[in-house]
Amino acid sequence: MRKFILLILLAMPCIVSHAQDASVKDMKAQSEKKLAQDTSHKSGWKKGGMFSLNVGQGGSKNWAAGAEKFSFTTAAYLSVYANYKKGKFYWDNNLDLGYAMVNTTSQGVRKTDDKIDLYSKAGHQLNKTLSVAGVVNFRSQFSDGFDYDYRSKGYKRRISGLFAPAYLVIAPGFDWHPTSYFSVFFSPISTRFVFVTNDPKSYYYPNGDPGPDGGGFEAPLSTFYGVDPARKVKCEAGAYASVNFEKEIFKNVTYKSRLDLYSNYLKTYRFTPTGPDQLDIEEIGSKPQNIDVFWTNAIVMKVNKFLSVTYNLDLIYDDDVRQFGPDNKSPGTQIRSLLAVGFSAKF
Repeated sequence: MRKFILLILLAMPCIVSHAQDASVKDMKAQSEKKLAQDTSHKSGWKKGGMFSLNVGQGGSKNWAAGAEKFSFTTAAYLSVYANYKKGKFYWDNNLDLGYAMVNTTSQGVRKTDDKIDLYSKAGHQLNKTLSVAGVVNFRSQFSDGFDYDYRSKGYKRRISGLFAPAYLVIAPGFDWHPTSYFSVFFSPISTRFVFVTNDPKSYYYPNGDPGPDGGGFEAPLSTFYGVDPARKVKCEAGAYASVNFEKEIFKNVTYKSRLDLYSNYLKTYRFTPTGPDQLDIEEIGSKPQNIDVFWTNAIVMKVNKFLSVTYNLDLIYDDDVRQFGPDNKSPGTQIRSLLAVGFSAKF
């Protein structure tokens, strides 16, 4: 019995050592495990998407603290993709559409979100993580947007619409894709077009003349986006970078993000109204250090097969969009967010 116990005691360090070695090896293997790749798509087309519809309703009666008597919100989002592969060639296409409205007793119907975003990237792989590629990106909105307190007088003036503005980027460059869910595209020289069409002036007063109530002559809508109203389009040339991330970060929680940066090499212009439908045009030198930023984020949390919680956050900074500040003539960071609960379906 003593010999048996002594034999166990002598073997214990070896057993513990072997268990520790196995544990250490397992931990090392987990830490060194390569990030999972999408092996299901090897050739041909792969298509799919997600649709979500969210609604909300509120109301009050004799509420002493103050509240809307009735409010109703609705938001719809559609995100689809169609990706193609053949050998070392790939072509990825993503279309994100969104529209949301709120209807309240005091303010009526107003939109709270409006988005058209088409992103297309084609490339040829040089190796597993680097490709020669090109990107085409188009962004705009569906319907008119308004300033509901124009000149701080409660006037309603149109400030956006379909193709007013619209942005089109055409960029050849290089695509670094170390994983299936993360990529960085860079183009040292690209072209960006800014369109402001569909009645680009959009004056509140006839011909931009403010009349007896003063306030100065009106500027055409296109000048808010740095576009000459006579041309309706502005062409820029500069560097472009796009960082993309899409992954299920937790179980049933997916995070999708895209950060676009643009640096314009060319000169720009400033527009000042000097009379009814008259402009003074000032040439401004190139400022490539003033980088335009577009950052869109979406978090989708699946509750069950059909119910989901979505959160969208968009951030834009464009040095040529000068509608902010105390004089409404300065650039500013634009932020838009929306949290919603509702029906969703993948296909």
